[in-house]
Amino acid sequence: MRKNIVAGNWKMNKNVIEAQQLMFQLLDYKKHNATHCEVWIAPPSLYLMMAKDVFAHNEIGVFAQDISAHESGAYTGEISADMLASIHAAGAIIGHSERRLYHGETDALCNVKVKLALDKGLTPIYCNGETLEQRKAGQHLEVVKNQTEEALFTLTADEIKKVVIAYEPVWAIGTGETASPEQAQEIHAHIRNLIAGKYGQDVADEISILYGGSVKPDNAKEIFSQPDIDGGLIGGAALKVDDFAKIIEGFNA
Repeated sequence: MRKNIVAGNWKMNKNVIEAQQLMFQLLDYKKHNATHCEVWIAPPSLYLMMAKDVFAHNEIGVFAQDISAHESGAYTGEISADMLASIHAAGAIIGHSERRLYHGETDALCNVKVKLALDKGLTPIYCNGETLEQRKAGQHLEVVKNQTEEALFTLTADEIKKVVIAYEPVWAIGTGETASPEQAQEIHAHIRNLIAGKYGQDVADEISILYGGSVKPDNAKEIFSQPDIDGGLIGGAALKVDDFAKIIEGFNA
């Protein structure tokens, strides 16, 4: 069975005191509440070691926001898969739309990063999704198809089962706009069908596909109720423990 997951991407937010406070608030919440999903966070890289100390018993999965395409060497500012594995990080976000937009990351580069992560026993959260222009032009299904195939379809069946996919309609990130549950479900089902066509339905049914477009406390339950949506990659709402907790509770019966 695939996992239900709520993952918080903190992006470039929080000073060290604020980050520590939020971590301890999340730890306290997790200790006192039964959750029906896995809870992950991706704090800025500066705070990864602190997060591993706070969540010493893996109460919450700790992920990097990016990973280098290089194994080691003279790559100033980069963090390698081996470095993340050495601190027992759970994995890394790969191909987030902001990395694509601001740093020119491509699906081919994401493919290299996904493979490196898997080789080191890390879980890749691979992001894909269309822009507003692509959706208006009716290209969204083809765009997501190309992204999925180029970044992931060189993997073996055993490898791709270890990948978590996050569909993020770029037009719904940080804009307050949200794809309707039906729109999100359409793409999630599309991605799962693509994987089934390549690897078989059994493999496709094991892969968690998260929705990454402005999930909020008031829409989480409806979004998570869709048959092919297995959770969310949460941005702004992950920065406040009360909001993040309410989204986690979207999986409660």
